[in-house]
Amino acid sequence: MALNALVQKLLVHLSIKKITMAMQALTDKKRKKNFFEAMSVKVIAATGSPWAFFVALTVIVVWAVSGPVFHYSDTWQLVINTGTTIITFLMVFIIQKSQNKDSKSVQLKLNELIASNKAASNRLIDVENLSEEELDILHKYYCVMVEETKKRMSMTESHSVEEAIGDALSKHEEDLLTRKAPKNKDLKK
Repeated sequence: MALNALVQKLLVHLSIKKITMAMQALTDKKRKKNFFEAMSVKVIAATGSPWAFFVALTVIVVWAVSGPVFHYSDTWQLVINTGTTIITFLMVFIIQKSQNKDSKSVQLKLNELIASNKAASNRLIDVENLSEEELDILHKYYCVMVEETKKRMSMTESHSVEEAIGDALSKHEEDLLTRKAPKNKDLKK
């Protein structure tokens, strides 16, 4: 038993050491950010600014005012359509890159909070990798857990999945005992 605990501690220590070394390598590599990440950070910051909105608005106003000069020709319409289509197409990939990074960082922060909280269920650490059906089942489970909690406990207390399973098992055992009790009484009569 003690050997098993020692082996587990050693594995945890080795895992932490590997993670630390990987993080150090990434920190060194971070200084040499790849082009796409560096560009996407700058583009997202620039396009999310009020100045970007005013530049876009100015382009639209200039285009609309120039309509009579170009007699509202097909070329005049094609200029704005082509420009906005190209910008939209490129922005989809840049925004998706930013969303992926933000989503991953939020998930990691949540995982850290779950892992560090003794009352929380570690089963939820990797929940983002579950299928849609598994997430739906888990969501229904939490809806039931909320209803049960409202009935039995204070909503201001912390409750983990394990605690809810224990409560559900206790409730199930009580139901089984109450079902068996009448049968035993019937046998005694």
